Amino acid sequence: MQSVNIINGRVFRADGKFHAGSLAITDGVITDTPQPDAQIIDAENCCIIPGLTDIHFHGCNGHDFCEGTPEAFRAIADYEIKHGITTLCPATMTLPEERLSQIMKAAKSFGFAGVYLEGPFISPAKIGAQNPAYIVRPSVDMLRRLQEDSGGLIKIAAAAPEVEGGLAFVEEASKFVKVSIAHTVCDYDTAREAFALGARQMTHLYNAMNPISHRAPGPIIAAVEDENVSVELICDGVHIHPAVVRNTLRMFGSDRVIFISDSMEAAGMPDGDYELGGQRVIKHGNRATLSDGKTIAGSVTDLMDCMRTAVLKMNVPLEDAVKCSAINPARAIGLDADIQAGKRADLVALDENLNVIFVMNGGELLS
Repeated sequence: MQSVNIINGRVFRADGKFHAGSLAITDGVITDTPQPDAQIIDAENCCIIPGLTDIHFHGCNGHDFCEGTPEAFRAIADYEIKHGITTLCPATMTLPEERLSQIMKAAKSFGFAGVYLEGPFISPAKIGAQNPAYIVRPSVDMLRRLQEDSGGLIKIAAAAPEVEGGLAFVEEASKFVKVSIAHTVCDYDTAREAFALGARQMTHLYNAMNPISHRAPGPIIAAVEDENVSVELICDGVHIHPAVVRNTLRMFGSDRVIFISDSMEAAGMPDGDYELGGQRVIKHGNRATLSDGKTIAGSVTDLMDCMRTAVLKMNVPLEDAVKCSAINPARAIGLDADIQAGKRADLVALDENLNVIFVMNGGELLS
């Protein structure tokens, strides 16, 4: 693999700020020593950021992770990497265990950074676009079976703590995966108990959970008060109002917010009919709904577009947006995305309008 020197860029460093400087890459790894025969890339007027990490998305490019085939996985990965999302942790839907097992076994050998088990341990009262037919009581035994099928790939498991067996599941499951509160009608006290037992994340905050009320603060305020808990936000301009995005960052701080796309197979595709978890989905513009025309069915926006929307349309500082799209999600699944010597060269160059100029994936330059 040819060595590369990237010069004249503004590099997002481990202190969470941009610094003028250069980067040397040899054998796919960032190094301190530029090679004399290296390819030179002039990144003048560009920001160099870590490749993004999406820890919660279902599909794109006409394919869904739950198809469970190498062809679907490759189509998804090619699209994501092209758009600057270089680390992938796709999410399942609420499906029967047999089907989830097949998906885990297929994913085991592909090279994903992890898998997000969004269903089936959720509440039917906040089903969202999940299929209620396949909801089951939270089961650590089932989770262990699926984890074995995946070869340890499951990094995050979602659960509603208020359902029967929910809190016991949180306590035991959190010993070997990260547990995220999701699709829930739990109250403040139950959320606090779940966090005390080991839950450490909130799935797509505000969506499919009780809202904040001054007399019934709910799980969101419980999460604010626990510094060990991180929260996911979908910044596609559909799921959450810009003012709520900004104020969530104020409440939690940029270190505890994780931008996700929650994208489904219609991302990157024309308007029309698609599928999510066996249910018909209609894409119109940047919005996807179930056939009722009301229930939002994931997003049709990739994570890079979500980050761009957060900065250009929601007035989120670029440094915060990069942290929430690259650093924090990587940390959530046990990885380190900081740009520094010794790390894999997963990099993205952005122009002043945050358009992708080039992507480097493991040192390989993609046009």
